[in-house]
Amino acid sequence: MQQKFTKQFAALAEMAGGLAVQCEADALLVLLDGSTDWEKLRESISHKIDKIIVAADAEKDLDGAKEAGLIPIALNKEKSPLLERLQHALLEAVADEVLKNNCDVVALYSGFEHGAIDSVSLIRLDDRMRRLTARDLQRLESSVPLRCLKVAIDLAVQIGREGREGKKVGTILVVGDTRRVLQHCQDSGFDPLRGYNRRQRNLFDPKVREDIKEIAQMDGAFVVSPDGIVERSRQIIEVTHGNLALSKGLGSRHWAGAAITQRTRAIAIVVSQSTGTVRLFQNGELVLRIEPMDQAVSWQEFNYEPPTAESED
Repeated sequence: MQQKFTKQFAALAEMAGGLAVQCEADALLVLLDGSTDWEKLRESISHKIDKIIVAADAEKDLDGAKEAGLIPIALNKEKSPLLERLQHALLEAVADEVLKNNCDVVALYSGFEHGAIDSVSLIRLDDRMRRLTARDLQRLESSVPLRCLKVAIDLAVQIGREGREGKKVGTILVVGDTRRVLQHCQDSGFDPLRGYNRRQRNLFDPKVREDIKEIAQMDGAFVVSPDGIVERSRQIIEVTHGNLALSKGLGSRHWAGAAITQRTRAIAIVVSQSTGTVRLFQNGELVLRIEPMDQAVSWQEFNYEPPTAESED
């Protein structure tokens, strides 16, 4: 699709550039529905801005953007909602180390009419990411109740950000479809939660969450029911993953999380021990990624590479 570079587009691009300078923003992001006249876009922004990012759904739509002095980002999010495309553009910019967390970005996009640039926003990157994360959870509610999913994710983010006793911690919480999940699990050793009643295993209890943080230092996954009860801890997930395709660099913990969601209706929440990143898997695919906002962000390219025996993340 060709996005026409109209007078309105030019005027808004100039205005967005002025806003970026006035607010001392770190970058200007232009979210497009297709290719456009890159030279005219660059010329229309008379203000001195170090980083002008242009994002579109396909790499072919961005041909010539780099030569015009722009920073191209391919989204591969055709027909996705605006908020999801905007989020993905910001996250990919962070992944490519074009942007850092806690920075300000002016975004220019089609907010009301497809194919017509008509909206400008000033975005504080970390705050915007958190809001968009909450919105994204809503589309997963059909599998696991949103209230339960949110408390499990909040716990995982805390584990990824804080670790335990000064050490980084990685773990898996498998939420939902409990009976089928347990069919693919076996104990890795002593389960510290065995023998406790449901109230003492309820994730909505702050004390229970603190207990989970302690147990997370040990090997194995947590199996959580849709109503937030931790049914098992320290579980080994035994599911083949020969037909999965995940990011290069993700280890056996992420592969196990993805694989169990391919065999069941559960959602796996995986905390990376090395980076603190939290990833959600559903139907064998990565559906959400949450970065620890008080640390530098480290991302991997989405290339297929099977896990090695040495890698646990």
